Amino acid sequence: MIRLPKRKANTNKGDYGHILVIAGAPGFTGAAALCSQAALLCGSGLVTLGIAKGLNIVLARKLTEVMTKPLPETADGTLATGAFVPIMEFSRKTDCVAIGPGLSRNVSTEALVKKLLISLERPVVLDADGINAIEGDLGILKHAKAFVTITPHPGEMSRITGIRTEEISRNKEKVAKSFANKYNVVCVLKGHRTIVARPDGKVFVNTTGNPGMAKGGTGDVLTGMIASFIGQGIMPFEAATLGVYLHGLAGDLAANEKGEVSMLASDLLDKIPEAVKALASRQGAAHSI
Repeated sequence: MIRLPKRKANTNKGDYGHILVIAGAPGFTGAAALCSQAALLCGSGLVTLGIAKGLNIVLARKLTEVMTKPLPETADGTLATGAFVPIMEFSRKTDCVAIGPGLSRNVSTEALVKKLLISLERPVVLDADGINAIEGDLGILKHAKAFVTITPHPGEMSRITGIRTEEISRNKEKVAKSFANKYNVVCVLKGHRTIVARPDGKVFVNTTGNPGMAKGGTGDVLTGMIASFIGQGIMPFEAATLGVYLHGLAGDLAANEKGEVSMLASDLLDKIPEAVKALASRQGAAHSI
């Protein structure tokens, strides 16, 4: 049984984890915002968004409760390798690092991602352009200092493994289990009936969610949710399972209200509190996922 973290009566924000989100690039600030907001809505005590310094004003205005950390940038306005030292220093004050939403395919940014993967001492959730950064260099996952949870959709999994997307979609459980075992990661292979696999072969097959979630930004929300639960002390496989289940449930609630055609990733954010309350209520009745 995977349960939501309990809130203690005598408590403070430091008891619920500090998440560092490394995300965003020109044209992709929404991804960074969605990921950061999702982490807060799932209970994190603190969330800091590490962003290229030229985008700091944009994100600071967009986000009220999320803190921002301006970092060195490339000529393209993306995160530069010079951000490595400040990220490493700041990460020591955090409990989980989410890397990837909207980072871009800039060469310097991808080099930064690789350097962070083999250096960070906090659990990592790797998504989107964070995954793209290790294309052709998957072995780097075996050298990661901290445990990694990777969250590809079938297209990203195809890009980094060379397996055709259609084959991945037909054999999601097999592909996810094999990848998790080979690279010693938790693999969240997204899509219809999202699969969560851990290195020892244990698998969770999700039953929540709907086609309306096939829109830009929904994966960024999931990344923040999983990172939030890891930061609150839940083990990565259980955190990913809980995040995936609640993510789909929030999507179902949004679809019921907005319809599958018109719902947006931001609608999932709006429905996270309702999804969390619904699961908490079911857990009170001995419900498990």
